[in-house]
Amino acid sequence: MASSYLPCQGSGSSWTLKQNKLFERALAVYDRDTPDRWQNVARAVGGKSAEEVKRHYDCLVADLMYIESGQAPLPNYRNPVNNGGRGYPDEQRLLKNLKLQ
Repeated sequence: MASSYLPCQGSGSSWTLKQNKLFERALAVYDRDTPDRWQNVARAVGGKSAEEVKRHYDCLVADLMYIESGQAPLPNYRNPVNNGGRGYPDEQRLLKNLKLQ
């Protein structure tokens, strides 16, 4: 069932928002050609082992492949009209009139 697929659900430790941001930055610094890449990424993130950051990376890649294959369900966003008139109805109006060159 496509809608219930979560490639790395329950796959290990939890990651904070800060750790995820540090992880993303470390991936930009330490590319696949970097010796001891996962040790360097783990050191940059803090509180994670090389195995944990490698597993986190593998899950990220699996998620991206799943999304790009078109199998991921669309998110169920709130109806913006029900938020007291705030939100993106005005943005939609502005974007409607936007002309791309």
